[in-house]
Amino acid sequence: MPLSTAARRQLIHTRTVTCNAFKRDDGLWDIEGHMTDIKTLPIPNEDRGGSIPPGEPLHEMWLRLTLDTQLTIHNAEASTEHAPFLICPNITGAYKALKGLNIGPGWTKKVRALLGKAGGCTHHTELLGPMATTAFQALYEELKKQEQQKNQPPAIINTCHALAQNSPVTQRLWPEHYQADNGQSESDKEVSV
Repeated sequence: MPLSTAARRQLIHTRTVTCNAFKRDDGLWDIEGHMTDIKTLPIPNEDRGGSIPPGEPLHEMWLRLTLDTQLTIHNAEASTEHAPFLICPNITGAYKALKGLNIGPGWTKKVRALLGKAGGCTHHTELLGPMATTAFQALYEELKKQEQQKNQPPAIINTCHALAQNSPVTQRLWPEHYQADNGQSESDKEVSV
């Protein structure tokens, strides 16, 4: 169901984030993220000739993660095509620090520790969230095979409402990992957490 009808309004800003996953011939995977911020009005900007015209990206960043089927990063490459300040591209090399990290539990915390605040570019770092999700989506079948071989429960359980361990979806798809609600009401659960 789409959103309700919006009030009368004027478009001012569009952020576009695109993530693509590529299976490479060498068995590794490339996850590429691209983001743009585009305004509909001119933006005063000293570093870009006095003004950024409408339709020209204020930000345009690229990021590529090369990873294996265990979601371990083998290489990371960042690029800044458009930015508000001339020094912005100077930080792209910092993203090499992702090499060796694993996309999984603790990912966001590790990324913030390495590249948060002045240690990175806000926009490149923000791209890492949807890129991690894209990696999981692209490698889902491979990850599922690994879980089955190790006799592990699916890592996807408890990642959202529909896949809660006590949901009818989990009961249907993975009955061996289904755990019925223990009788607590929703308000009791909130208090006991």
